[in-house]
Amino acid sequence: MELNYKTLGQGQPLLILHGLFGTLDNWQTLGKQFSENFQVFLIDLRNHGRSPHSDEFSYQLMSDDLLEFIQQHQLKEALIIGHSMGGKVAMNFALQHPDQLSKLLVADIAPKHYPPHHDDIIAGFRSIDLNAIQSRQDADTKLAEMVPDLGTRMFLLKNLYRKEDNTFGWRLNLDAIEKNLDQVLSTIESTTPFTKPVLFLRGANSRYIKPDQDLAPIKALFPAAEIKTIENAGHWLHAEQPEEFYRIAMEFLQA
Repeated sequence: MELNYKTLGQGQPLLILHGLFGTLDNWQTLGKQFSENFQVFLIDLRNHGRSPHSDEFSYQLMSDDLLEFIQQHQLKEALIIGHSMGGKVAMNFALQHPDQLSKLLVADIAPKHYPPHHDDIIAGFRSIDLNAIQSRQDADTKLAEMVPDLGTRMFLLKNLYRKEDNTFGWRLNLDAIEKNLDQVLSTIESTTPFTKPVLFLRGANSRYIKPDQDLAPIKALFPAAEIKTIENAGHWLHAEQPEEFYRIAMEFLQA
């Protein structure tokens, strides 16, 4: 699958993978900063952003897409940053293709299974009648009934766009995501560990990575891994504390 992407800067390739319901646009600001030192590739994963839609949706397929992307662009010694779902894609890819990257930064996700927790977001998307709304504000008002947090709604509504006929549509493939949500929540597994440098960066206010519980299974797959915490940040740590995220990431990537 030929993924949509945007590239910035020159140098060692740095691939950035967004999370569930996200797009490459979520990383534009940090991408510009990273591009001062690297050739940055901001990528829309399948069924997200402007990348192709498919009924099939799994970490194996997204890892295959990433391998195709790296080979197509002839990238060597790649660095990869993956947030949330993108972090699981990156983990799975690193375990299967360790020769294709030199370092991995995983933002606020562990390789474990997560219980379902996106019901309100899916319901929020479904509650919006795209044929009835006249504006983005109409969509936000409807979405607020299911998703009260303004920041989360702003993030989700980046998927809303106007078609050529002036009606609204979703960039993401909601049907495929909902049908395969169990795949998104699934465990990342491997019989062979990835031994190169890995940094797991967590938000102090997020419960996605619990160091006391998750360090052992992380170390089993990534024996060289470190876990670091960004204070005053939740799951969207790169958006909530971008300067600290950039500082810690650069320290790791350039070491």
